[in-house]
Amino acid sequence: MEIDEVEKKRRYEALKEIRDEVINLKESPFFTTRVKPVIGEGSHFAEVMFVGEAPGKNESEMGRPFCGAAGKILDKLLSSISLPRQEVYITNIVKDRPPGNRDPLPEEISLYAPFLDKQIEIIKPKFLITLGRFSMMYVMERYGLAEMVDQISALHGKVFEAAMPYGLVKIIPMYHPAVAVYNRNFLAALLEDFKVIGEELKILSVK
Repeated sequence: MEIDEVEKKRRYEALKEIRDEVINLKESPFFTTRVKPVIGEGSHFAEVMFVGEAPGKNESEMGRPFCGAAGKILDKLLSSISLPRQEVYITNIVKDRPPGNRDPLPEEISLYAPFLDKQIEIIKPKFLITLGRFSMMYVMERYGLAEMVDQISALHGKVFEAAMPYGLVKIIPMYHPAVAVYNRNFLAALLEDFKVIGEELKILSVK
């Protein structure tokens, strides 16, 4: 894909603005306890965007998403469909680590979600891959699929379509890679679900 230099600069500056806003988010309950916020990383022109839930300990220390044990699983999954990590964009709904790696609270998701919305608007991905039930619920409800929400065990690997201002997006819920860290049986399901991404990318490439 040929990238327009003006658009490249615009997206960079827009995402940098989000980073600065998160850094200065004094309303966050994590503002005084955070090590580093985790904004996101990857291609600003990514066709595939992964949305996790919140950073873990390693991510908070490094300021990078999915750089710990779950990140190694994600790297393996990306490799299984020959999708380079640098060609996708990876982020979370909540940009700071909840204490003890607990689940994010509804009010924390509400506080941070507008930053995710802006990231999606700027990057304009063709695929939104949600990792875990919290990101699945938020993304599906946010983009008009609330009536389809179910348990992640029933929806993982399925493809849904949502209309965005810039065009149709395919939303594919998946288990969070961390589940395979604690239970290797989930790795097979994740690998199968990633094949769905691979097949969808093949379809896109011939259009």
